[in-house]
Amino acid sequence: MRETVPAALAGERVDRAVALLTGLPRSEVAGLVESGGVRLSGTTVSTRSRRVAEGDVLEVDVPEAVVAVAAADASVHAPVVYADDDVIVVDKPAGLVVHPGSGNRAGTLVNGLLAQYPDLAGVGVDPERPGIVHRLDKGTSGLLVVARSARAYESLVGQLQARTVARVYLGLVAGLVESPAGLVDAPIGRGEGDPTRMAVSSRGREARTRYVVQARFTEPVAATLVECRLETGRTHQIRVHMAAIGHPVIGDARYGGVRAGLTVPRPFLHAHELSFDHPGTGERVSWSSPLPADLDEVRARLS
Repeated sequence: MRETVPAALAGERVDRAVALLTGLPRSEVAGLVESGGVRLSGTTVSTRSRRVAEGDVLEVDVPEAVVAVAAADASVHAPVVYADDDVIVVDKPAGLVVHPGSGNRAGTLVNGLLAQYPDLAGVGVDPERPGIVHRLDKGTSGLLVVARSARAYESLVGQLQARTVARVYLGLVAGLVESPAGLVDAPIGRGEGDPTRMAVSSRGREARTRYVVQARFTEPVAATLVECRLETGRTHQIRVHMAAIGHPVIGDARYGGVRAGLTVPRPFLHAHELSFDHPGTGERVSWSSPLPADLDEVRARLS
């Protein structure tokens, strides 16, 4: 296995990073390190506690028998809004996991896409995540682009690193946001004691979220509809940043967004605009997605 360390794993121990990327137990990873089977940016790793950084190239001599490959599953509905030889644009529903991983080995968006587009297999660096260049949380709905060719994968990864892919979200946050617009510029890293929870941390990676107020409401609870634009793409970025300024995403129990008086079926967050330079033509292409019915019904109850 050869993979570039993503931002979400920056600062992690190399043995944990390898375990997360390969699905191997830590005990087996320890054996690989001891035998010289783990290399970081060309240098053999000699200690499991070495920390990895975003952009490091991690090479692991994974036994062939344990390399997992995503399987096609026609029972998974993958709502494609556009597809050509290079890209697939999906309007992901809430509740659908993007790719197989720990706790979600099947029934993901990737499994459904492979049933529709078998040629997607092998695109990218991870056979369990073919074509995946960015993700949406399970509870977040909206637009996502998947690379369908090697040149598209390389182009889209580069555009994401250069921050030229426009990803804009609609979110309902708790309280009345006073400023009509703002920028949250605060590093994000993994929370203490819970690696699945993110937090603003001086030891984290650079993270920037711009927001613009769309509407304010006072009934049945104080809430503000905001449009958030990602300048970076950290795990749970909007959820963490809005909670950090005292306005958590409503419905987001993990980051303090549950409010009595307003029942919300999930975090009120929807990726409603997506733009990038087409890998084949170079043309700027864009898509938009309206609020899905579950969130639109919540908004209709606000005044």
